[in-house]
Amino acid sequence: MLKPSFKESNQCFPLKGDSGFIQIRLRTTIIPEAITLEHVDKPLGYDRSNAPKNCRVYGWHQGHDADIGVETGKMFLLAEFSYDLEKSNAQTFNVLDSVGSGLVDTVRLDFKSNHGSPSHTCIYRSQVHGHEPTSVSMLVTQS
Repeated sequence: MLKPSFKESNQCFPLKGDSGFIQIRLRTTIIPEAITLEHVDKPLGYDRSNAPKNCRVYGWHQGHDADIGVETGKMFLLAEFSYDLEKSNAQTFNVLDSVGSGLVDTVRLDFKSNHGSPSHTCIYRSQVHGHEPTSVSMLVTQS
């Protein structure tokens, strides 16, 4: 489980090497709108080479709600971005327009590279922003 720990630069979720992934099951089915990735702030991070750099985020619905009419298991690209160490430590990236109103309850953040550390990539916080579908009828029309 990822927990905020911005007071201590060594309290991250480490991934071995310069790439890796995390997969998160969301509390409920949502229509995703944006992804936020956060790394330790400059004054606290003496070596920020372990920050993720090139990232892809995928989403899919693997729920068990047979009555909502949503195709399950089909993974699709939500966002692709580069985390910039020169910008704010919390960076938000919009979901691709091609996703439309796709419904997801699971996301996978693929970290393709980091900012230079060969030993590990540190994940401090990730957030998936979106909204719940307004009704079951909306869910059925989205499939």
